[in-house]
Amino acid sequence: MAGHFEGLTDLEWKLFEDIFPEEPSKRGSCMPHAPYRYVLNSLLYILITGCRWCDLPHGGTWASKSSSHRWLKQWRSDGTFEYIQERVKRDR
Repeated sequence: MAGHFEGLTDLEWKLFEDIFPEEPSKRGSCMPHAPYRYVLNSLLYILITGCRWCDLPHGGTWASKSSSHRWLKQWRSDGTFEYIQERVKRDR
């Protein structure tokens, strides 16, 4: 059964914020950079609710589906995603 998730609280975000580098002001092609917290919110939303990429919430504390997917691929290839998983398991 699918779960419910409204985004990380400030306290929950503190568990992860030191994993990520300082936020750049812009992406390479002059596009604004999606905040890491928004990306993580979006990825956790998909994992918890079981929704499709196209069903991600818009605005607020969510990253776009394309940005979320791009960061997931990057974090999977550089080991960040596995490190996030280990952090969750360790701090339960």
